[in-house]
Amino acid sequence: MTDSNAGPTGSLPQDIDKSIERITKAYDAIRAQMSRVIVGQETVVEQLLIALFSRGHCLLEGVPGLAKTLMISTLARSLSMTFARIQFTPDLMPADITGTDVLQENRETGQREFRFISGPLFHNVVLADEINRTPPKTQAALLEAMQERQVTVGQARHVLSDPFFVLATMNPIEQEGTYALPEAQQDRFMFKVLVDYPTFEEEKQIAKQTTAVQADDIEVVLDGEEVLQLQKIVRQVPVTDHVVEYALALVRQTRVGRPGTPDFVEEWLSWGAGPRAVQNLLLGAKTRALLTGRGHVSTSDVAALAKPVLRHRIVANFAAESEGITPDRVIDRLIEETPSKEGGLTSDSRFQKIFAS
Repeated sequence: MTDSNAGPTGSLPQDIDKSIERITKAYDAIRAQMSRVIVGQETVVEQLLIALFSRGHCLLEGVPGLAKTLMISTLARSLSMTFARIQFTPDLMPADITGTDVLQENRETGQREFRFISGPLFHNVVLADEINRTPPKTQAALLEAMQERQVTVGQARHVLSDPFFVLATMNPIEQEGTYALPEAQQDRFMFKVLVDYPTFEEEKQIAKQTTAVQADDIEVVLDGEEVLQLQKIVRQVPVTDHVVEYALALVRQTRVGRPGTPDFVEEWLSWGAGPRAVQNLLLGAKTRALLTGRGHVSTSDVAALAKPVLRHRIVANFAAESEGITPDRVIDRLIEETPSKEGGLTSDSRFQKIFAS
């Protein structure tokens, strides 16, 4: 299955068909297990699994009651990996999540010595519930663990379990008693996923399903070692230069004051996305290609993930906010004005400026 936007320049292992079958089978099995409990939200579930197989982290934002926490805990139950839920509160301290050194007496020697007691971060899947309700010091401890996959307690470094997958939730409607997560720290998350209200039919099914006797036995689909193997397969998916340039074009157009930046970006944004956005676009596109049964990446894969990758990495200015311009609207327009066909970028003088800067 090919299209005009892609063609392999590298190569997957010789058993490419088996690799694709493995990851699509795992994807379908996890979705089937989650559908026993979660009604609808197919796009959200897809993006969660893309982040998991891409070795990234996810930030979910939505009003209360949309089953964000239930969705994450159900995903964790379908994976044979350790799981911890941390309810973030204003009095939560870094040691509460990283762990701490305690002074204990050695019964053999009679001497006292420090022993490290690990915190909930030392699990494979970590749910950081309402991450914006804890002070910046604790947020920073979590974000260090996400980026470095280690924690530092005192003068000792402790490596976290692998795989390590953080899913954080955030409530956008209550700001009292919260600590806004800075844009620079949100950049640690591969995706920012917006969880919306269900449709009428979905909400009707939710109402019937949750007010009756229901069996929500979730079967385990993958263990930690299998997840690591699938993550390695994703990294081996080939990407053409044209697809890489398309991802670069989307990201570099968000940077205000640079040659070739569109007028609407200059008018609506105060800050654009950095290089990590390109990396996450390509990794997510590789995973999406495999999940749809393809061994190569197309520009459509990149475009499909532009919103969850970019929406928390671009900052709208006051003029845009006053006009009701959201980051998603800016991204939609970027996709509309960026040529996706082979040769379309190089033939446009504006993109030549972008690539030359």
